[in-house]
Amino acid sequence: MILGGGLVGMTLALAAARAGITSHVVDKADPAELTAEGVDGRASAISTASWNLFVNIGLGERLEPLGCPIDAIAVTDGLKPGRIDFRPEPGDGPTKDSLGRMYANRDLRLALFEAAREEPAIAWHTRAEAVERERGAHGVAVTLDNGAVLRGSLLVAAEGRQSPTRDEAGFALARWEYNHRAFVTALYHDRPHDNVAWEIFYPAGPFALLPLLDTADGRHRSALVWTVAEKDAKGVTGLSDAAFLQEVAARMGGVLGGIELAAPRMSYPLRFHHAGKTIGERLAIIGDAAHGMHPIAGQGLNLGLRDVGALVEVLSDGMRLGLDPGDAQLLARYERWRSVDAFTVMFATDSINRLFAVPGRLPSAIRRLGMGAVQRLPALKRFFMDEARGVSGKVPALLRG
Repeated sequence: MILGGGLVGMTLALAAARAGITSHVVDKADPAELTAEGVDGRASAISTASWNLFVNIGLGERLEPLGCPIDAIAVTDGLKPGRIDFRPEPGDGPTKDSLGRMYANRDLRLALFEAAREEPAIAWHTRAEAVERERGAHGVAVTLDNGAVLRGSLLVAAEGRQSPTRDEAGFALARWEYNHRAFVTALYHDRPHDNVAWEIFYPAGPFALLPLLDTADGRHRSALVWTVAEKDAKGVTGLSDAAFLQEVAARMGGVLGGIELAAPRMSYPLRFHHAGKTIGERLAIIGDAAHGMHPIAGQGLNLGLRDVGALVEVLSDGMRLGLDPGDAQLLARYERWRSVDAFTVMFATDSINRLFAVPGRLPSAIRRLGMGAVQRLPALKRFFMDEARGVSGKVPALLRG
């Protein structure tokens, strides 16, 4: 039983189906509204490991033509000298998709929803909400707002940051506010991006330009994630499109030439949260229900997809041995596997954000000195690139090439 049919929840349902596990997916949203043209201008960086997952669950052919490869990542402190260029060299790993791909969230949803409609192992309940959850020694039952009662062996919460299932289970969260807001949109620009992602750090917050595929008529596009202090967010929200573009252009330093808006402007507050427990009796939580982080390195969705790979592997291994999917030992194995990786990634992203937020010439000079050292050390750069790809540590089988 999967509560939440977003990117992580639906990927879990499809991955489980590939392993012979049937599921109910319950989501309160209307899929047609989520995939309507122009509703959501957000995009996601899909790591190499996450791309392997999509291929291994049968989405490779659907998604192949829709993603823009990330061939390099340029990291700079306010466009000053001393940047790091992460660009794999021959021998660093697979040259194709070596640093991942950028996808419009709408395209990911369309591919996932189309596959779900075709999958007989998935019972998809849309525009439905769980109003009662029961978990016991012999199974789980969920009552929907339309009166239907669904039964299964395991309940998985993939409801996002405001997960009611997690909160009802009493899982404590470590959380804090960043007091920043991310402004998200897409841009047309005059110069080609050459498949390079830019992460430009300013004391007020990071400013990311992420490559997207050119349009059918050849226009160059990139996704924008601009982090602004909450005290300044109201002013940015109130800017006209022309004034907004002027502010964006001032922070881009002309790296992509002239710009225009290519998608609606959206914003959301930035918060950190991490669940101390991710399992209970016949319950597991995954994705943003378990961990929410700063978008600085684009790892949020990828972390959730690693949850998917680990949970499916643990469940399928146990079921081959005749164990129930809700077996406490299986769930404990999932929690042990994911806890260290999730905490490490979240700690790293939080630390990077705090490091670059320190204002002043001296901190900037020290940061750029360190970045220059990384630039000159190929082994250290490979380490960071493997982390970005999601191929370091114990990788679930579904996320391997």
